[in-house]
Amino acid sequence: MKNIKLYGFFIGAALLTSCASSKNFGYDGKGFKEAYNSITAEELKTNLYVIAGDDMEGRDTGSAGQKKAGVYMIEQYKKNGIGFPAALGSYYQKVPSEAMKKYGETLPDSENIMAYIEGSEKPNEVIVISGHYDHVGMKNGEVYNGADDDGSGTVAVMEIAQAFQEAKKKGYGPKRSILFLHVTGEEHGLFGSEYYSDHPVFPLANTVADLNIDMIGRDDPENRGKQYVYVIGSEMLSTELKKINEEANKKSVNLELNYKYDDPKDPQRLYYRSDHYNFAKHNIPVAFFFDGIHEDYHKPTDTPDKIDYPLLQKRTQLVFTTAWELANRPERIVVDGKNTR
Repeated sequence: MKNIKLYGFFIGAALLTSCASSKNFGYDGKGFKEAYNSITAEELKTNLYVIAGDDMEGRDTGSAGQKKAGVYMIEQYKKNGIGFPAALGSYYQKVPSEAMKKYGETLPDSENIMAYIEGSEKPNEVIVISGHYDHVGMKNGEVYNGADDDGSGTVAVMEIAQAFQEAKKKGYGPKRSILFLHVTGEEHGLFGSEYYSDHPVFPLANTVADLNIDMIGRDDPENRGKQYVYVIGSEMLSTELKKINEEANKKSVNLELNYKYDDPKDPQRLYYRSDHYNFAKHNIPVAFFFDGIHEDYHKPTDTPDKIDYPLLQKRTQLVFTTAWELANRPERIVVDGKNTR
């Protein structure tokens, strides 16, 4: 996550089971269950030990280590038979150095990485699942591994993509399209997501929602040992999105959903500090999943051995469950709120 120093209750069952006109798309159906259960702590751990390994040199924007991590991610997508947007022509969207000069830094050219599963019934409507794969690199010869920030989100996006692909292979592909978006330059200024929102591969008007995952592998001191996740922004632009996420949680992992930071006026300003904001500013509903600021945040001690992998699995399954409903319900969610800049 970018380090910035400034700055009713009951809903009818139809809301979350509306996609169950075909029972296999409901939460009790075979299609959902098999995909959901394919998300494992073991696979998340295997990928994270690579993504956040010392040889990735902290994945600074445009660095050789970040590019190496990107190659590994693409290899996994190819292995699982998950392609890229045809309009893009590859998994890469180049983000030029010139687009990342807002704060006076000179950064190398870099890339957003995108995988894509086309929808079976409403392919022009797109759900985005995002996470940044850059971190802060090396300082004084020491690797800042960024296992939680945002290696955890990176591998979660990959695992969710694999789950949707497994469902597709068995005839339960998502009805709407899903873009798995790994953005660059987040730590330097949300540059990759800003570049995507300025140069979208799919029209922003057709983008139903962005589920953004930035740090979901640890706990913070306030919630030590709890089964929780912070959810930020989920009702800012769509009251339906918050309800869908809450019902998805009840139907799956039943985590404590903490809304402490779900206020644009919160002193931490977390609503503005990760990549979802570059969708929200275009009035696209967002939900940001986050574990809080812990003692290893932006330190070389943010390493893969400190990740709570069972909790990472549960949080990943929650995002998948929410995305499943967004992708398969008959109508796209309404935009009935106002963005707060």
